[in-house]
Amino acid sequence: MRNLVFKNMVMAAAVSLMLASCSGSSHERQVSETAASANGKAPKYIFYFVGDGMSQPQISMAEKAICDDGFRNQFSTETCDYYDLPADNKLNLRKFTTLGMATTNAENRFITCSAAAATALATGHKTTINTISMNGDRTQNLESVAEKAHKAGMKVGIVTSVSIDHATPACFYAHTEDRENYETIGKWLLKSGFDYFGGGFVKWGTYKETTLEQYLDSLEANGYTVAKGVKDFEALKPGCGKAIASVSKNFSECHDGNSLPYNIDLNEQADDNDRIPLCDFVEKGIELLYNDDKGFFLFCEGGKIDWTDHANDAVSNVYETIALDQAIAVALRFYNEHPDETLIIFTGDHECGGLTLGFAGTHYESAFELMKNQKRSFEEFGAYMRKFVKENSFEAVLQELKDNFGLGNDGPLALSPYETKRLKEAYQTSREGAQASISKEERSLFYGGYEPVTVTATTILDNKCGVEWASFSHTALPVPVYAIGCGSQLLEGYFDNTDIPKTIMKLKGWK
Repeated sequence: MRNLVFKNMVMAAAVSLMLASCSGSSHERQVSETAASANGKAPKYIFYFVGDGMSQPQISMAEKAICDDGFRNQFSTETCDYYDLPADNKLNLRKFTTLGMATTNAENRFITCSAAAATALATGHKTTINTISMNGDRTQNLESVAEKAHKAGMKVGIVTSVSIDHATPACFYAHTEDRENYETIGKWLLKSGFDYFGGGFVKWGTYKETTLEQYLDSLEANGYTVAKGVKDFEALKPGCGKAIASVSKNFSECHDGNSLPYNIDLNEQADDNDRIPLCDFVEKGIELLYNDDKGFFLFCEGGKIDWTDHANDAVSNVYETIALDQAIAVALRFYNEHPDETLIIFTGDHECGGLTLGFAGTHYESAFELMKNQKRSFEEFGAYMRKFVKENSFEAVLQELKDNFGLGNDGPLALSPYETKRLKEAYQTSREGAQASISKEERSLFYGGYEPVTVTATTILDNKCGVEWASFSHTALPVPVYAIGCGSQLLEGYFDNTDIPKTIMKLKGWK
């Protein structure tokens, strides 16, 4: 069934891509002929949001979830009341005035990766898989809109919930042949001259030539104030010079890719210094970058949306989507104060997971209110379960699933004999590890490389909510493009992802 759904989605996306290839040139002509905003001014303040792995299904699922009072209460509990969910049960994206759709293919593959997609979104050029802002054969650097903004005298900030040197943010300031060249990307960050980096920190644990202490010294030598946790973060004020900020544990350990914690796990953090939500990084960016001279360019990525897609964890996905939407709310407040000078753009770099809002087992029924029963992300629960299954019985595992996902309770969360069988097989596979009798193909298809009990539990809960996944990987679905403000009308219609940065460049008159 999963394979059939996935094939149908890919076929639909192929048709979409053909249609886009016919309309892309007309959109580019429209931008060329109207290389200014509706009021005749270029935007002075530009916000560029990207939801990694995010298309319309992820947006619709999050909005449906917050309509349920039980889920809203649980969300507030798990996220330490850091967020103020919209009273009208609508995401802040709904306030945008322009809607478009964009295709996402890479230069050499129909289904893109984040590096190729981000290169397109940053530079306006297609490139090959895993390439960071270079042309397809990796012989030439491609200048990003952020670099052009910096060159034009604008203040520039980069924010993300994953590591700051991950593929998507890296494409806005770095150039390298492979996204895994983290140390090279870290060196590009040092010499970028950008004013603000916030969210995750560099993956210094992968560096071969530079220690953490040496990298911190290099940041200081290049004029950066380093904020390690809440107190340092709050101390950053306008006039402090260039700054880079992350949660405190990213400077002492390499955990979960040196990213921000999953939002559903904020209460799991032992230290307040590890509880800075994405929206606060955007708000701090505005505070540090704001100037009445040449304006600013602020990029923000919700990177862990993609990670929850890969793991087929719908509830954690909703938490991450809402977190990004709350960051967008900060930009909207700024827009309301500067409506004639501000442009806000949101898009996804690609869809991931083949998310479907519907499940054969529930027919036409959905039960998003059941999402309130999940208490931890696949990452936190999976790390715990890897050890737990080695030391405990299947009955003890079922109790953990009841406590953390509600599975096994009465009513709609009751486990059917088939679901119990799936969990028992996952338990055996996890317990036996590499010695399990399951084939490599079956392990990949059923568990996608994740802890078997955990991914089976999230899948069962998702299905009970009326949600299904087609893949553990990216898909070729087109992505929505939302925009509001100065020049936003140029992003209406159906076009390619490369047209988004081209529109920004032409609005600003950048070559």
